[in-house]
Amino acid sequence: MEIDFSSYIDTKYDALEARYKKIAEEAFSRLSVPDDYEVDVTLVDEKTIQEMNRNYRGVDRVTDVISFAYNEGEDPVSAFYAPGMTRILGEIYICVPRAISQAEEIGNSLGRELCFLFTHGLLHLLGYDHMNEEEAKVMFSLQEEILNVLGGDYGTY
Repeated sequence: MEIDFSSYIDTKYDALEARYKKIAEEAFSRLSVPDDYEVDVTLVDEKTIQEMNRNYRGVDRVTDVISFAYNEGEDPVSAFYAPGMTRILGEIYICVPRAISQAEEIGNSLGRELCFLFTHGLLHLLGYDHMNEEEAKVMFSLQEEILNVLGGDYGTY
C-alpha cells in the first residue's frame, strides 16, 4: 500500500500522509482488496478544484473532494495487474479551504474533516457511491467504521 501525497497548500498538512495510509490499510483489509495499490492524494485550493469539477464533471462550482478511479467500473480486486508492478487505484483531490469551512459548519476538527474526505474519496475509488438512499447508507456507515481505526487521532492543523 502506497500513498503518494502532495500538498500545494501548506507543509503543515504533511502529517496527514501517515493517517491516510492507515485509513487505506483499514479499508483494504475490511473490503478484501489487495494491498499492492498506490493512491495519489493532492490537497488543493478552491480555484483548482472548481476547474477540475467544471472540466471533468461539468459542474462549475467548488466541491470538497473529487476522485478519479483508474479502473472505473471494474472491481479493484480483479482489475488488470502486471506482476511486480504497483497498481494505481486512482487520484483523490481534497479542497482544504472547503474542508475548513465544512469543519466549522458541522463542528468537526479540521483533521477529522480531512480524514473523512480522504475516506470518502477512497471509497469512491473502490466503487462505492451514494446516488440513492441505500447506497448512501452503506457508504457512510463504512466511512465511519474505517475512520475508527484512527481512534480519534486526526491530527491538529
